[in-house]
Amino acid sequence: MKEKSRLKPQVILLGLAALLNDAASELIYPLLPVFLTATLGATPAVVGLIEGAAEFMASLVKYFSGAWSDRVKKRKPMVVSGYALAAASRLLIAAATMWPLVLTARLLDRTGKGIRSAPRDAMISDVTPPNQRGRAYGFHRALDHTGAIVGPLLAVLLLQGLGLSLRATFFFAVIPGAIGVVMLAFLLRETERGTRNEEHGTRNEEDAEHRERDDERSVFRVPRSSFQRAIIAISLFSLANSSDAFLLLQAHAAGVSTGMLPMLWAAHHVIKSLFSTRAGALSDRVDRRYLLIAGWTSYAAIYALFPFAKTLTSFVILFVAYAIPFTLAEGAERAWIADLVPAAVRGKSFGVYYLANGLCVLIGTALFGLIYQQVSPAAAFFTGAALAMAAVLVTTAQLRSSKAV
Repeated sequence: MKEKSRLKPQVILLGLAALLNDAASELIYPLLPVFLTATLGATPAVVGLIEGAAEFMASLVKYFSGAWSDRVKKRKPMVVSGYALAAASRLLIAAATMWPLVLTARLLDRTGKGIRSAPRDAMISDVTPPNQRGRAYGFHRALDHTGAIVGPLLAVLLLQGLGLSLRATFFFAVIPGAIGVVMLAFLLRETERGTRNEEHGTRNEEDAEHRERDDERSVFRVPRSSFQRAIIAISLFSLANSSDAFLLLQAHAAGVSTGMLPMLWAAHHVIKSLFSTRAGALSDRVDRRYLLIAGWTSYAAIYALFPFAKTLTSFVILFVAYAIPFTLAEGAERAWIADLVPAAVRGKSFGVYYLANGLCVLIGTALFGLIYQQVSPAAAFFTGAALAMAAVLVTTAQLRSSKAV
């Protein structure tokens, strides 16, 4: 039993790569809104445009990379190349002298994320038994968030401890990401798939091809499939889940120093790192939608409190609490998608998931930035909270409907 409970080597290796990549990314991210507005002269609306466009680019590419990884039955090349693009993008951010260059760099970074994410998530599902998927995705998110702790702490060390400039700090961020790329290129092994049915054993090649066509029709051509209903609920929450850059701008506008922003961001990710694996494992034992409802409800409550934060202490509390929704929902959300689709179209399914997510994040972030600048920050946060509660109501209705059947 103990042997069966171990996570697969691919899951562990992908988690370590995520840790290194996020350490590099989050070394830059908490400082980027201030760099854009104070150094490069961008407005809050431009910050929202950059982040929304970047996330949508990632989601668009995720759809095609996921579908392509199903077709060629190779996921590793896209995973490795995606991380390599992300590492290269940090050089461009460090050298940027105007905000359009940062936009270009963020698009390059998110293109890399788009190339790797759906194949990576599908690979995790390929090697993980269904009753351990929540735990596997939770573990991956936990290491991802560990990197998001290391990155901001490195930023503080480099900026305040060693006295480096923002640009020198950004150049340093290339190193951990490059290490992760080399590690994946040489150590990641991909398992054979496409000829094995997860529940009923092996099938011959002809049966497998018929199964793939039937599976694809069942997921993408049935109007009211469970997969499509899941995408609707997740997309609605994505409208509420605008860029976290606005949280950092809100803290900075309330008087939190630039040097303290990475510490706030690190505190946020400590909770995610500690509890994501456990929350994902919990979703293996109960209906995953319960965790989504709890996570999205807490998101709405915390978002509604952000306009009232005025001190460093209040922002520390809120940034720590803000980790709770994602700790509960991230692993459960991905495992839910994996549960609803067959292996033959799993990459494409994750691509659809990420495409819908990214389009709604783009719309939500643009809306948030517009309300933040033209009306008030409070109105923007309250709008986000209301959209999150709408997602909760839709998911609750789906849960009750399925229980009644």
